[in-house]
Amino acid sequence: MDTKVYTVKGMTCNHCKHAVETALQELDGVQSATVNLELGEVSVVCSTPIPIEVIGAAIDEAGYELVTQ
Repeated sequence: MDTKVYTVKGMTCNHCKHAVETALQELDGVQSATVNLELGEVSVVCSTPIPIEVIGAAIDEAGYELVTQ
């Protein structure tokens, strides 16, 4: 299992939390996705590596923005 933490822009409430978690949990290989609204982060546990582009696309589809550096 591999755990990665991503910063997500635009999440402000429990609806946002649920939308991002659900979008990520639907990806193949994702075991869990947990949003921390206070930090604006999502922790993703994966059984296989998932490209950041795939993570970003799922977050974008949910209506939010993955912050990359």
